[in-house]
Amino acid sequence: MGSITPWIRGRLDRVGVMLSALCLVHCVLGLVLVAGMGLGGAFLLDPDIHRWGLLLATIIAGVAIGVGAVRHRRAKPFVVAMTGLTFMGGALAVGHGFEEAVLTMIGVTLVAAGHILNLRHA
Repeated sequence: MGSITPWIRGRLDRVGVMLSALCLVHCVLGLVLVAGMGLGGAFLLDPDIHRWGLLLATIIAGVAIGVGAVRHRRAKPFVVAMTGLTFMGGALAVGHGFEEAVLTMIGVTLVAAGHILNLRHA
């Protein structure tokens, strides 16, 4: 059982990095397509996407980085990822627009960095 935990954590860290990258692409496309061209606003700026994304990011980061922090006893991946989740949560509070996108992009970048640090300490 002990050998499966690092495997699951590694997979979750990789999924976390992938989802962070997809979120970053979503934010950039949202800014370019909606603000620049007036396209896709109903889908790209839907608040439910951000709420569900934050929930999913919190669950994945909580499990992968939480287990990693307990196993390798390093706080840096945890602190970096939780700071990112805080930025993502803050993005939900400011409403739609440029500020939300910037806060989200900072947040997902930090969450991805936390996952990468967690993988390096595995």
